[in-house]
Amino acid sequence: MQATADHALERAWEVLESVPDPEIPVVSIRELGILRDVRRADDGQIEVIITPTYSGCPAMSQIAEDVAHALDAAALAPYRIATTLTPAWTTDWITDEAREKLRAYGIAPPTGNCGFAPQSAEQPITFIAKPKPKPLPAPACPHCGSQHTERLAQFGSTACKALYRCIDCREPFDYFKPY
Repeated sequence: MQATADHALERAWEVLESVPDPEIPVVSIRELGILRDVRRADDGQIEVIITPTYSGCPAMSQIAEDVAHALDAAALAPYRIATTLTPAWTTDWITDEAREKLRAYGIAPPTGNCGFAPQSAEQPITFIAKPKPKPLPAPACPHCGSQHTERLAQFGSTACKALYRCIDCREPFDYFKPY
């Protein structure tokens, strides 16, 4: 019986690897770090854990629907899909492959590292003023590679992206904000 359970989980991971992000279809929800876990729940059901890129992400219902459709198509019922906000998603969870796919698609991936590692245990909230972080360099243009870019708006096509323009090639582009 255990071999069947393990096979079902492996199959679920495999199937969900190909579920694209509804806003950026060139990357999967796993590559973006939205797909956090696929596990066997206490009641034996497959449990899929997803985390939004930010707490108000309007794409989460579509992502849950796409996950359900993929699991149904692979005959992996029964299952349940749970959304968790902790630990909070960070751009550090975006895979290197996804960063390259974003760049090729015309979205500048986040630069630097936020320094957050996923925590498996609950962490107490401590309110301590942090020193102001050193500003990151402007992102490179995903079209021509120039470092000569400027931010046009704090929010781009979605709240998790900013709108930039390359001063050299004059092309606008989204930049996935690091957080």
